[in-house]
Amino acid sequence: MSVRLGIERLLDGPDRKLIEGQRVGLVCNPASVDRSLVHVVDRFTAGAWKLTALFGPQHGFHSDLQENMIESPHAQDAKRRLPVHSLYSETREPTKAMLADVDVLVVDLQDVGTRIYTYIYTMANCLRAARAHGVRVVVCDRPNPIGGEVIEGATLDPAYTSFVGQFPIPMRHGLTIGEAARLFNERFGLNAALDVVPMEGWRRSMYFDDTGVPWVLPSPNIPTLDTTVVYPGAVLFEGTLLSEGRGTNRPFEFIGAPWIDGDRFAAAMNARGIPGARFRPAFFEPTHHKHAQRLCGGCQIHVTDRAAFPAMRTAIEMLDAFKGEAPAEPLWRDPPYEYEHVKPPIDILYGSDRLRRAIDARESTASIMENWDRDEDAFRALREKYLLYR
Repeated sequence: MSVRLGIERLLDGPDRKLIEGQRVGLVCNPASVDRSLVHVVDRFTAGAWKLTALFGPQHGFHSDLQENMIESPHAQDAKRRLPVHSLYSETREPTKAMLADVDVLVVDLQDVGTRIYTYIYTMANCLRAARAHGVRVVVCDRPNPIGGEVIEGATLDPAYTSFVGQFPIPMRHGLTIGEAARLFNERFGLNAALDVVPMEGWRRSMYFDDTGVPWVLPSPNIPTLDTTVVYPGAVLFEGTLLSEGRGTNRPFEFIGAPWIDGDRFAAAMNARGIPGARFRPAFFEPTHHKHAQRLCGGCQIHVTDRAAFPAMRTAIEMLDAFKGEAPAEPLWRDPPYEYEHVKPPIDILYGSDRLRRAIDARESTASIMENWDRDEDAFRALREKYLLYR
Protein backbone atom coordinates (compact mmCIF):
# COMPACT_ATOMS: atom_id res chain seq x y z
CA MET A 1 0.00 0.00 0.00
CA SER A 2 1.19 3.51 -0.75
CA VAL A 3 0.45 6.16 1.85
CA ARG A 4 -0.04 9.71 0.68
CA LEU A 5 1.89 12.05 2.96
CA GLY A 6 0.51 15.21 4.49
CA ILE A 7 3.03 17.32 2.59
CA GLU A 8 1.81 15.84 -0.69
CA ARG A 9 -1.77 16.68 0.19
CA LEU A 10 -0.75 20.20 1.14
CA LEU A 11 1.07 20.87 -2.13
CA ASP A 12 -1.01 18.84 -4.57
CA GLY A 13 -4.55 18.96 -3.25
CA PRO A 14 -7.21 21.27 -1.86
CA ASP A 15 -5.24 21.82 1.34
CA ARG A 16 -2.96 24.15 -0.61
CA LYS A 17 -5.43 26.89 0.27
CA LEU A 18 -3.74 26.92 3.70
CA ILE A 19 -0.61 28.46 2.20
CA GLU A 20 -1.67 30.12 -1.06
CA GLY A 21 -0.78 33.80 -1.12
CA GLN A 22 1.23 33.43 2.10
CA ARG A 23 4.85 33.89 3.12
CA VAL A 24 5.92 30.44 4.25
CA GLY A 25 8.57 29.28 6.70
CA LEU A 26 9.45 25.58 6.51
CA VAL A 27 10.72 23.38 9.37
CA CYS A 28 12.38 20.34 7.83
CA ASN A 29 15.49 18.21 7.44
CA PRO A 30 16.81 15.62 4.93
CA ALA A 31 14.01 13.14 5.75
CA SER A 32 11.44 15.70 4.59
CA VAL A 33 10.94 14.16 1.16
CA ASP A 34 7.94 13.09 -0.91
CA ARG A 35 7.38 9.56 -2.26
CA SER A 36 9.67 10.35 -5.22
CA LEU A 37 12.48 11.40 -2.85
CA VAL A 38 12.16 15.04 -3.88
CA HIS A 39 12.99 17.27 -0.94
CA VAL A 40 10.12 19.46 0.19
CA VAL A 41 12.17 22.64 -0.06
CA ASP A 42 12.43 22.05 -3.80
CA ARG A 43 8.69 21.39 -3.91
CA PHE A 44 8.01 24.69 -2.15
CA THR A 45 10.11 26.88 -4.44
CA ALA A 46 7.36 26.93 -7.06
CA GLY A 47 3.73 27.70 -6.25
CA ALA A 48 1.24 30.37 -5.32
CA TRP A 49 3.14 31.19 -2.14
CA LYS A 50 6.53 32.59 -1.22
CA LEU A 51 9.07 30.50 0.70
CA THR A 52 10.91 32.99 2.91
CA ALA A 53 12.76 31.02 5.61
CA LEU A 54 14.00 27.56 6.54
CA PHE A 55 14.26 26.10 10.04
CA GLY A 56 16.29 23.07 11.14
CA PRO A 57 15.75 20.85 14.23
CA GLN A 58 18.34 19.00 16.32
CA HIS A 59 21.27 17.65 14.24
CA GLY A 60 20.83 20.53 11.79
CA PHE A 61 18.96 21.35 8.61
CA HIS A 62 21.29 18.93 6.81
CA SER A 63 21.24 16.42 9.71
CA ASP A 64 25.02 16.43 9.61
CA LEU A 65 25.81 16.75 13.32
CA GLN A 66 26.09 13.33 14.99
CA GLU A 67 26.23 14.10 18.67
CA ASN A 68 23.61 15.25 21.16
CA MET A 69 24.20 18.68 22.68
CA ILE A 70 26.12 19.90 19.64
CA GLU A 71 24.28 23.00 18.55
CA SER A 72 23.72 23.82 14.90
CA PRO A 73 24.75 27.24 13.59
CA HIS A 74 22.42 29.55 11.75
CA ALA A 75 23.25 29.62 8.06
CA GLN A 76 22.27 30.64 4.56
CA ASP A 77 21.05 28.12 2.04
CA ALA A 78 23.17 28.93 -1.01
CA LYS A 79 21.02 26.96 -3.44
CA ARG A 80 17.74 28.68 -2.55
CA ARG A 81 19.22 31.89 -1.12
CA LEU A 82 17.16 31.60 2.04
CA PRO A 83 18.09 31.98 5.70
CA VAL A 84 18.36 28.74 7.67
CA HIS A 85 17.44 29.29 11.31
CA SER A 86 18.67 26.69 13.77
CA LEU A 87 16.15 25.57 16.40
CA TYR A 88 18.88 23.72 18.26
CA SER A 89 21.12 26.64 19.08
CA GLU A 90 21.05 29.50 21.57
CA THR A 91 17.28 29.24 21.10
CA ARG A 92 15.08 26.21 20.53
CA GLU A 93 12.05 28.34 19.77
CA PRO A 94 11.64 30.59 16.72
CA THR A 95 12.15 34.22 17.66
CA LYS A 96 10.13 37.21 16.55
CA ALA A 97 12.96 38.19 14.19
CA MET A 98 13.03 34.72 12.63
CA LEU A 99 9.29 34.93 11.97
CA ALA A 100 9.29 38.52 10.70
CA ASP A 101 8.75 37.43 7.08
CA VAL A 102 6.54 34.42 7.85
CA ASP A 103 2.75 34.20 7.77
CA VAL A 104 2.49 30.42 7.93
CA LEU A 105 5.02 28.06 9.51
CA VAL A 106 4.90 24.60 7.90
CA VAL A 107 6.34 21.72 9.96
CA ASP A 108 7.30 18.60 8.00
CA LEU A 109 9.45 16.37 10.20
CA GLN A 110 9.74 12.58 10.45
CA ASP A 111 9.22 11.54 14.06
CA VAL A 112 10.06 8.07 15.44
CA GLY A 113 7.28 7.54 17.98
CA THR A 114 9.32 7.92 21.18
CA ARG A 115 8.75 10.54 23.89
CA ILE A 116 12.34 11.70 24.10
CA TYR A 117 12.89 12.28 20.36
CA THR A 118 13.16 16.04 20.13
CA TYR A 119 11.36 16.76 16.86
CA ILE A 120 7.96 16.72 18.55
CA TYR A 121 9.26 19.36 20.97
CA THR A 122 10.69 21.48 18.18
CA MET A 123 7.17 21.33 16.74
CA ALA A 124 5.71 22.25 20.14
CA ASN A 125 8.11 25.18 20.44
CA CYS A 126 6.99 26.34 16.99
CA LEU A 127 3.39 26.30 18.23
CA ARG A 128 4.36 28.42 21.25
CA ALA A 129 6.22 30.94 19.13
CA ALA A 130 3.47 31.08 16.53
CA ARG A 131 0.89 31.93 19.14
CA ALA A 132 3.13 34.62 20.63
CA HIS A 133 3.89 36.24 17.26
CA GLY A 134 0.63 35.85 15.36
CA VAL A 135 1.72 33.14 12.92
CA ARG A 136 -0.31 30.12 11.80
CA VAL A 137 1.19 26.62 11.92
CA VAL A 138 0.54 23.81 9.46
CA VAL A 139 1.81 20.38 10.54
CA CYS A 140 2.08 17.93 7.67
CA ASP A 141 1.61 14.44 9.00
CA ARG A 142 3.98 11.51 8.45
CA PRO A 143 3.86 7.87 9.59
CA ASN A 144 4.84 6.78 13.06
CA PRO A 145 7.48 4.25 11.95
CA ILE A 146 6.59 1.80 14.74
CA GLY A 147 2.83 2.04 14.30
CA GLY A 148 0.09 3.69 16.28
CA GLU A 149 -1.32 0.87 18.39
CA VAL A 150 1.23 0.07 21.09
CA ILE A 151 1.71 2.33 24.10
CA GLU A 152 4.51 1.43 26.51
CA GLY A 153 6.11 2.83 29.62
CA ALA A 154 5.42 5.08 32.55
CA THR A 155 4.07 8.58 32.07
CA LEU A 156 6.65 11.34 32.54
CA ASP A 157 6.50 12.99 35.97
CA PRO A 158 6.13 16.78 35.36
CA ALA A 159 8.92 17.36 37.90
CA TYR A 160 11.26 15.87 35.27
CA THR A 161 10.17 18.02 32.36
CA SER A 162 13.00 18.82 29.94
CA PHE A 163 13.72 19.36 26.27
CA VAL A 164 13.50 15.58 25.82
CA GLY A 165 10.20 15.42 27.68
CA GLN A 166 7.94 18.46 27.74
CA PHE A 167 4.63 16.73 28.43
CA PRO A 168 3.32 13.85 30.63
CA ILE A 169 3.12 11.07 28.04
CA PRO A 170 4.52 7.49 28.01
CA MET A 171 7.80 6.66 26.29
CA ARG A 172 6.18 4.86 23.34
CA HIS A 173 3.14 7.01 22.68
CA GLY A 174 1.73 5.60 19.44
CA LEU A 175 0.99 9.02 17.93
CA THR A 176 1.89 10.54 14.60
CA ILE A 177 3.48 13.97 14.73
CA GLY A 178 0.19 15.47 13.56
CA GLU A 179 -1.73 13.77 16.34
CA ALA A 180 0.90 14.90 18.83
CA ALA A 181 0.44 18.47 17.57
CA ARG A 182 -3.31 18.26 18.22
CA LEU A 183 -2.76 16.81 21.70
CA PHE A 184 -0.09 19.32 22.71
CA ASN A 185 -1.96 22.28 21.31
CA GLU A 186 -5.31 21.54 22.92
CA ARG A 187 -4.74 19.34 25.95
CA PHE A 188 -1.51 20.93 27.09
CA GLY A 189 -2.56 24.49 26.35
CA LEU A 190 -0.28 25.73 23.57
CA ASN A 191 -3.31 27.23 21.84
CA ALA A 192 -1.72 28.18 18.52
CA ALA A 193 -3.62 28.67 15.28
CA LEU A 194 -3.01 25.12 14.03
CA ASP A 195 -3.96 23.07 11.00
CA VAL A 196 -2.87 19.44 10.64
CA VAL A 197 -2.82 18.01 7.13
CA PRO A 198 -3.39 14.26 7.57
CA MET A 199 -2.08 11.40 5.48
CA GLU A 200 -4.24 9.27 3.26
CA GLY A 201 -4.13 5.49 3.60
CA TRP A 202 -2.24 5.23 6.89
CA ARG A 203 -3.55 2.81 9.51
CA ARG A 204 -2.48 2.41 13.10
CA SER A 205 -1.30 -1.15 12.52
CA MET A 206 1.29 -0.06 9.94
CA TYR A 207 5.01 -0.08 10.46
CA PHE A 208 7.00 2.14 8.12
CA ASP A 209 7.74 -0.65 5.66
CA ASP A 210 3.98 -1.14 5.16
CA THR A 211 3.51 2.40 3.84
CA GLY A 212 5.24 2.41 0.44
CA VAL A 213 7.04 5.61 1.53
CA PRO A 214 10.84 5.57 1.05
CA TRP A 215 12.90 5.47 4.25
CA VAL A 216 15.33 8.33 4.82
CA LEU A 217 17.09 8.31 8.17
CA PRO A 218 15.48 11.07 10.26
CA SER A 219 18.68 11.70 12.24
CA PRO A 220 22.25 10.40 12.06
CA ASN A 221 21.82 7.63 14.63
CA ILE A 222 18.44 6.36 13.42
CA PRO A 223 19.73 4.71 10.24
CA THR A 224 17.09 2.01 9.76
CA LEU A 225 13.58 0.95 10.66
CA ASP A 226 15.18 -1.72 12.86
CA THR A 227 16.67 1.11 14.93
CA THR A 228 13.26 2.66 15.55
CA VAL A 229 11.87 -0.66 16.83
CA VAL A 230 14.44 -0.94 19.65
CA TYR A 231 14.81 2.81 20.23
CA PRO A 232 11.96 3.43 22.74
CA GLY A 233 13.89 1.32 25.24
CA ALA A 234 17.48 1.43 24.04
CA VAL A 235 17.53 5.23 24.19
CA LEU A 236 17.67 4.89 27.98
CA PHE A 237 21.30 3.80 27.59
CA GLU A 238 22.14 7.39 26.66
CA GLY A 239 21.74 8.03 30.39
CA THR A 240 24.35 5.42 31.31
CA LEU A 241 28.09 4.89 31.01
CA LEU A 242 27.41 1.92 28.72
CA SER A 243 27.78 2.38 24.97
CA GLU A 244 24.43 2.55 23.17
CA GLY A 245 26.22 1.70 19.94
CA ARG A 246 26.88 5.23 18.75
CA GLY A 247 30.01 5.12 16.66
CA THR A 248 29.03 1.74 15.19
CA ASN A 249 26.87 0.87 12.20
CA ARG A 250 24.12 -0.44 14.52
CA PRO A 251 23.37 2.32 17.05
CA PHE A 252 20.86 1.32 19.76
CA GLU A 253 21.07 -2.32 18.69
CA PHE A 254 24.64 -2.81 20.00
CA ILE A 255 24.78 -2.22 23.76
CA GLY A 256 27.85 -2.89 25.90
CA ALA A 257 30.97 -1.72 27.69
CA PRO A 258 34.65 -2.68 28.03
CA TRP A 259 34.00 -4.48 31.34
CA ILE A 260 31.23 -6.76 30.03
CA ASP A 261 31.70 -10.34 28.77
CA GLY A 262 29.46 -10.47 25.70
CA ASP A 263 28.97 -14.23 25.67
CA ARG A 264 27.90 -14.39 29.29
CA PHE A 265 25.72 -11.29 29.04
CA ALA A 266 23.84 -12.45 25.93
CA ALA A 267 23.19 -15.84 27.54
CA ALA A 268 21.83 -14.14 30.65
CA MET A 269 19.51 -11.98 28.55
CA ASN A 270 18.21 -14.90 26.50
CA ALA A 271 17.45 -16.73 29.76
CA ARG A 272 15.01 -13.94 30.68
CA GLY A 273 12.64 -15.04 27.93
CA ILE A 274 11.75 -11.65 26.51
CA PRO A 275 9.16 -12.16 23.76
CA GLY A 276 10.07 -11.30 20.18
CA ALA A 277 13.80 -10.92 20.86
CA ARG A 278 17.09 -12.77 20.77
CA PHE A 279 20.35 -11.45 22.14
CA ARG A 280 23.49 -12.27 20.19
CA PRO A 281 26.90 -11.91 21.83
CA ALA A 282 28.62 -8.89 20.34
CA PHE A 283 32.05 -7.30 20.61
CA PHE A 284 32.44 -3.88 19.04
CA GLU A 285 34.73 -0.87 19.03
CA PRO A 286 32.96 2.50 18.68
CA THR A 287 34.75 4.93 16.38
CA HIS A 288 33.51 7.87 18.46
CA HIS A 289 31.32 8.69 21.49
CA LYS A 290 31.53 6.55 24.66
CA HIS A 291 34.46 4.13 24.82
CA ALA A 292 35.79 5.24 21.46
CA GLN A 293 38.57 2.98 20.15
CA ARG A 294 37.99 0.51 23.01
CA LEU A 295 36.68 -3.03 22.68
CA CYS A 296 33.24 -3.34 24.22
CA GLY A 297 31.46 -6.57 25.11
CA GLY A 298 27.70 -6.83 25.17
CA CYS A 299 25.01 -7.90 22.78
CA GLN A 300 23.07 -7.01 19.70
CA ILE A 301 19.30 -6.94 20.11
CA HIS A 302 17.67 -8.93 17.32
CA VAL A 303 13.93 -8.38 17.08
CA THR A 304 12.35 -11.58 15.79
CA ASP A 305 8.71 -10.51 16.22
CA ARG A 306 8.22 -6.76 16.38
CA ALA A 307 4.51 -7.11 17.27
CA ALA A 308 5.48 -9.02 20.43
CA PHE A 309 8.70 -7.14 21.25
CA PRO A 310 8.49 -4.87 24.33
CA ALA A 311 11.20 -2.25 23.80
CA MET A 312 10.91 -0.62 27.22
CA ARG A 313 10.77 -3.87 29.16
CA THR A 314 13.82 -5.07 27.24
CA ALA A 315 15.82 -2.03 28.30
CA ILE A 316 14.80 -2.43 31.94
CA GLU A 317 15.82 -6.09 31.92
CA MET A 318 19.14 -5.18 30.28
CA LEU A 319 19.90 -2.47 32.83
CA ASP A 320 19.19 -4.94 35.61
CA ALA A 321 21.44 -7.52 33.92
CA PHE A 322 24.28 -5.04 33.37
CA LYS A 323 24.10 -4.04 37.04
CA GLY A 324 24.23 -7.69 38.02
CA GLU A 325 27.18 -8.41 35.72
CA ALA A 326 29.33 -5.58 37.08
CA PRO A 327 27.91 -4.29 40.38
CA ALA A 328 31.09 -2.37 41.24
CA GLU A 329 31.15 -0.43 37.96
CA PRO A 330 29.38 2.96 37.95
CA LEU A 331 26.31 2.77 35.74
CA TRP A 332 24.85 6.26 35.44
CA ARG A 333 26.09 9.13 33.32
CA ASP A 334 26.42 12.54 34.99
CA PRO A 335 24.79 15.73 33.70
CA PRO A 336 24.68 17.85 31.64
CA TYR A 337 22.38 16.24 29.11
CA GLU A 338 20.09 17.99 26.64
CA TYR A 339 20.11 21.35 28.44
CA GLU A 340 19.54 19.77 31.87
CA HIS A 341 22.47 20.51 34.18
CA VAL A 342 21.28 19.14 37.54
CA LYS A 343 19.11 16.04 37.23
CA PRO A 344 20.79 12.78 36.17
CA PRO A 345 20.32 12.07 32.45
CA ILE A 346 18.67 8.71 33.17
CA ASP A 347 15.99 10.47 35.21
CA ILE A 348 14.94 12.88 32.49
CA LEU A 349 15.05 10.07 29.93
CA TYR A 350 12.90 7.71 31.99
CA GLY A 351 10.72 10.57 33.21
CA SER A 352 11.38 10.18 36.95
CA ASP A 353 14.02 8.88 39.36
CA ARG A 354 12.11 5.62 39.87
CA LEU A 355 14.20 3.53 37.46
CA ARG A 356 17.60 4.70 38.72
CA ARG A 357 16.73 4.19 42.37
CA ALA A 358 15.20 0.78 41.75
CA ILE A 359 18.18 -0.52 39.74
CA ASP A 360 20.61 0.76 42.38
CA ALA A 361 18.55 -0.89 45.13
CA ARG A 362 18.41 -4.16 43.13
CA GLU A 363 14.62 -4.18 43.13
CA SER A 364 12.93 -6.62 40.78
CA THR A 365 12.25 -5.52 37.23
CA ALA A 366 8.60 -6.45 37.79
CA SER A 367 8.35 -3.86 40.54
CA ILE A 368 9.69 -1.15 38.21
CA MET A 369 7.05 -1.96 35.60
CA GLU A 370 4.14 -2.72 37.93
CA ASN A 371 2.24 0.53 37.30
CA TRP A 372 2.94 0.91 33.60
CA ASP A 373 -0.38 -0.62 32.57
CA ARG A 374 -2.22 2.01 34.60
CA ASP A 375 -0.34 4.83 32.87
CA GLU A 376 -0.71 3.22 29.45
CA ASP A 377 -4.47 2.80 29.86
CA ALA A 378 -4.88 6.37 31.06
CA PHE A 379 -2.96 7.75 28.11
CA ARG A 380 -4.86 5.54 25.66
CA ALA A 381 -8.08 7.16 26.89
CA LEU A 382 -6.58 10.66 26.93
CA ARG A 383 -5.29 10.54 23.36
CA GLU A 384 -8.49 9.15 21.85
CA LYS A 385 -10.06 12.48 20.84
CA TYR A 386 -6.87 13.59 19.08
CA LEU A 387 -6.43 10.55 16.83
CA LEU A 388 -6.74 11.00 13.07
CA TYR A 389 -6.55 7.34 12.01
CA ARG A 390 -7.91 3.93 12.99
